[in-house]
Amino acid sequence: MPRRSAETVSTADSLPAVAADDRAARRTRRRFARRQWRRRWLAWRRVLAALVVVALVGGVVWAVWFSTLLSVRSVEVDGTSTLRPAQVRRAAGVELGKPLVSVDLRSVRARIAALAPVERVEVSRKWPDQVLIDITERTPIAVIDFGGRLRGLDKDGVVFLDYRSAPAGLPKVTTPLGTSAEALREAAKVVAALPLDLTKIIDHVEVRTVDQITLALSDGRTVVWGSATESAQKAEVLQALLQHDAKTYDVSVPGQPTTAG
Repeated sequence: MPRRSAETVSTADSLPAVAADDRAARRTRRRFARRQWRRRWLAWRRVLAALVVVALVGGVVWAVWFSTLLSVRSVEVDGTSTLRPAQVRRAAGVELGKPLVSVDLRSVRARIAALAPVERVEVSRKWPDQVLIDITERTPIAVIDFGGRLRGLDKDGVVFLDYRSAPAGLPKVTTPLGTSAEALREAAKVVAALPLDLTKIIDHVEVRTVDQITLALSDGRTVVWGSATESAQKAEVLQALLQHDAKTYDVSVPGQPTTAG
């Protein structure tokens, strides 16, 4: 009898230890399950993030290249006075309805720059649906007479305008047909170097070649200018020479000016 009682007590004492072991095992399993779930969620989260990125990129590509959401709806032209905006748009050749991103801005710029009155041009995109064209037109510094046809001449010697009659305030340049572009550039340099008080007494500037430029004064006197080299110095020398009565003044070599008549 005493032995049986001892065995009973020993079994009863072991029950709490077994229960504690079970609870520990369950906690371990739950922790393991949570870790497994976290690992799966992290993996799925990466997949979902990648899918979202792909969807966003695909949506942007579709909207920019294939949809009508970002297509060209208008071409805005700024800075024109001689040219009409419609002329610039025709020269630009931008197709309405075309995806804005696909517009070749460099080609558009080149086509507009080929217009004679255009000195500089900038072409840009204005999202979501516009092409902007900003033009700086040439400014005439003289009127050039090509066999009776009056045209504007800018500081770079570019001929770019037509006049029915010469506008007041612009010096007149005469030259035979077929004058080289280089000679016209030289003439433009001469005109640009003339001070206002000299411009007022000049009837016209005659250009034959790059080094055969002559000023015809309004009172009939003549100035042999030569080329555009040292034009600023030549203008200073001429202003001093005009104090002396003569029919012809030669400042083609400003260090050694001469007069005649």
